[in-house]
Amino acid sequence: MITLRPVSERGQADYGWLKANYSFSFANYYDPKHMGFRALRVINEDYVSPSAGFPTHSHNDMEILTYVLEGAIEHRDSLGSGEVLRPGEVQYMSAGTGVRHSEFNPSKEEGLHLLQVWLLPNQEGLKPAYAQKPFPIQTQKNRLHLVASEDGRDGSIQVHTDAELYASSLENGVAVEHELRKGKYAWLQVARGGLKLNGTPMQQGDGAAVSDETKLKIEASEDAEFLLFDLD
Repeated sequence: MITLRPVSERGQADYGWLKANYSFSFANYYDPKHMGFRALRVINEDYVSPSAGFPTHSHNDMEILTYVLEGAIEHRDSLGSGEVLRPGEVQYMSAGTGVRHSEFNPSKEEGLHLLQVWLLPNQEGLKPAYAQKPFPIQTQKNRLHLVASEDGRDGSIQVHTDAELYASSLENGVAVEHELRKGKYAWLQVARGGLKLNGTPMQQGDGAAVSDETKLKIEASEDAEFLLFDLD
């Protein structure tokens, strides 16, 4: 079963310097029907103005992944990490017992477009951690790239949650397939372009919850980029 979460039905916020779309309840947007899906708690699509960003704030007991689509984001945290994340890289922060961080668009001219993902950890009270890795998502198109997993296999970032995250950039007309083990779930988030998920049309900003399926066929109806979560 595929349940579409259309872009037109997501929550929205406009703070001037930040325009955000929320797939699940977040901040001032609350919808009891959309509080998350399995371990997924947040998928925010953020547009951040030049020289603007999120001031220092706290998190705990959350697995946080950031995926930049355009521009760059500068990250600083209480662990001593200070990095700039650009397209083609995935950033991970395990908030654990508590971490403070800030995120800013360092450019004075270019806007920032990103997806931020929060996943519930499979255990609380972990030691906070940070990682950032490049992946050849744009240079090796038309395949699924495992970017995060619980066991850190195949060079993916190791996360403390019951989920695997794949990223892919597909050329128009190309399809990839993903097997789901019995009893597993999935969420697909379209970051750019358009595609079909087992024949269901999806456009940029759409998400889809998947249950009771064993095989996913993802076919680009135009050049497309997406995130795929394989979930318990």
